[in-house]
Amino acid sequence: MSIPDIQSQDDFRQIAIEKVGVKGLSYPIVVDDRENGTQDTVGNINLYVDLHPSKRGIHMSRFIEVLNRYHHDSITGNLESLLQDLKSIMKAEAAYIDISFPYFIKKMAPVSKIPSLMDYQCFFNASFNNYFQLWIGTTVPVTTLCPCSRAISINGAHNQRAQVTIKVRYTDFVWLEELIQIAEESASSPVYPLLKRRDEKFVTENAYSNPKFVEDIVREVTQKLEKDSRIVEFIIEVESMESIHNHNAYAMTHRVKQ
Repeated sequence: MSIPDIQSQDDFRQIAIEKVGVKGLSYPIVVDDRENGTQDTVGNINLYVDLHPSKRGIHMSRFIEVLNRYHHDSITGNLESLLQDLKSIMKAEAAYIDISFPYFIKKMAPVSKIPSLMDYQCFFNASFNNYFQLWIGTTVPVTTLCPCSRAISINGAHNQRAQVTIKVRYTDFVWLEELIQIAEESASSPVYPLLKRRDEKFVTENAYSNPKFVEDIVREVTQKLEKDSRIVEFIIEVESMESIHNHNAYAMTHRVKQ
């Protein structure tokens, strides 16, 4: 018995679709790890292609078929091949993949030097239309201490957790660890997964001696990325979850280097 192929039917409305595919796919991936070579993690994956106006739909199962071919490989260096395969099997002009995943780094407490694992949210956004394009990025939790609060208060200053998101395009390979380090060095203080009392004392006092607005962090990250010849374009966002306001503070910049 013949099974009808409904997705391949002609469509006479003549409306092209820029992206069609699957979202929210949870899938094991392997990513490059500067210290250990590779790291196994779980990606939240979106896969898309464009759809010609003459076609009614696509075969969703083919996205998973292509992804399965890269199950055991480091995905960072294989995204171009993956998208080329996707374009070919889907007979598409453009293919896209978004991957977000937790990335773990061993981190030492600042004084006690006790090691523990810190998780960072990282992501890859890749596309292949006429050419391949890749963005990598991370969202890093940090501490901000308000310079204004410190200047006008007799005792203390308000401080809070913030998030620094760095997204870059590059010519030569950039490690996620490098972006994480830049974000943490640009804040009032890094965030740690484990702190003993002497660590907590150090972190609190260090943040107090290093007050930063969200604008300060964006500008300091910008200065560091501008000096890196590997990076050709970047987007920086900083959002501070304010402890004394019922709103967040936010700053953002986007630069294309000449």
